[in-house]
Amino acid sequence: MCGLRFVYNCRIRRNGHTHHTARVDCAGIADHHTARIKHLCRLIRVREAGQTHRIAIQYKTEKEYLCVKDGEERGFTASEFKAAQVEGWEKQYPYKVGKKKVYTAPSAAQAHGYVRMDKHPKSTRYGRQNPISERWNSEEQLIVWREAWATAANRCLELAGHDSRIDHRSHAERGLEERPTIHEGVAAQALERRGIISDRCELNRQIKADNALLRELRGQVKKLAQAVKNTIPALAEAMENLRKNLLLFCYQLGYLRKVKGRLNASLNTLRPALTQYNQLAKDIRNKTKERRSLLSEKKSLSAVHVLRHRELAAKIAALTEDLEELRSEKNLLLASLAYSKEDAVDKFPKDIAAMEQSLKRLEEQEQKYSTELDAALIKYAGFREQAQGVDLVQLYEARQTIRPTKEQEAESRVQQVYGEKYSPLLMFDSKKAVSRMLHEDMERQAVQRMVRQAQKGRQTLQKKKIEQER
Repeated sequence: MCGLRFVYNCRIRRNGHTHHTARVDCAGIADHHTARIKHLCRLIRVREAGQTHRIAIQYKTEKEYLCVKDGEERGFTASEFKAAQVEGWEKQYPYKVGKKKVYTAPSAAQAHGYVRMDKHPKSTRYGRQNPISERWNSEEQLIVWREAWATAANRCLELAGHDSRIDHRSHAERGLEERPTIHEGVAAQALERRGIISDRCELNRQIKADNALLRELRGQVKKLAQAVKNTIPALAEAMENLRKNLLLFCYQLGYLRKVKGRLNASLNTLRPALTQYNQLAKDIRNKTKERRSLLSEKKSLSAVHVLRHRELAAKIAALTEDLEELRSEKNLLLASLAYSKEDAVDKFPKDIAAMEQSLKRLEEQEQKYSTELDAALIKYAGFREQAQGVDLVQLYEARQTIRPTKEQEAESRVQQVYGEKYSPLLMFDSKKAVSRMLHEDMERQAVQRMVRQAQKGRQTLQKKKIEQER
């Protein structure tokens, strides 16, 4: 440790004028690192025109001692403790009680004859935070800074003639239902530049594709609601377009549920495996510690204690066998999960946490698409009410004529979004799901009954006409 003193010129502003004659004198103690002087000094002496002024430096945090009185524990800073000490508050120090370390007040420790272990009193972990620093690091202050940055950036964009603008608010605050992308980071982008697909970048690409598809579907639904007229071709076109959107929603929900099922299956396997792995590691540590203790005892034991030597040797042999079995079981567990010994400790829990986070995102996305699906079904019900004033048989035939084209458009759109992940079987299941939701079997049967009734009516009229001619 060495005593250091720094004197340097600074600008002092007083009464609206800036003076350059002031000197700042920092006196303090530093451990060979001059950069820490500013942090370690408690006072700065400002010399100006022969006068010396003291300016107190405020720390981010201050030591807070946990003091006790009549069984009550409370935190005090060093300055507060001076007044609290008069009221009977005492600091708590570590004392040795048997093999344990216990924090207690000196008066209570002296009554029991405890021996103090060190001179450091009990304190809070992070100390008491300075209110100014706490406000500086608060979320409210962060929002203020983000808003100021957005305002400044938008002003510069406007001056540069750009139409783009930025918004510091979240999607939820802006009322956007689109799913936000995640932070990729330089590591993921570096992998992409080397031609390696990064999970984060791949997830963002999927999110952007889903958002684009969602915007497209909403636009189509809005146009349909505005353009539908009471003519059979227009109504058939509108209903089949909406049915195509329902197909897309069902496919997306089916895909999300399929991915969720795989994640849940993996988690159901990994979670018990992690519990088993932790238990095995704990057993190995305990038995290793016990074996080491027995070896130490056997080594220090005199040779005349033959029976004790034999007993210790038997216990050590049994522990050695148990350790071999536990290690073998742990290695088999890791091999079954495709983990190596080196990355099991870090990668195992991280993989589970990543899966749980992905599962949470999928659940949020599933909820969003379910809401969109419900809205589309309500819109379809409105079209059905609108179709009550037209010939239902003609409407059904018109819809059946254009349905294959619309289904092909839906399949092409899904293939474009999902690429190699497209599943024809999932699309087939989506068609069946849409058919069930829209009660198309009942609709087909109702139309067939109407056709038969119309045929019977025509046959009856034809018979009456023939009888009249006779």
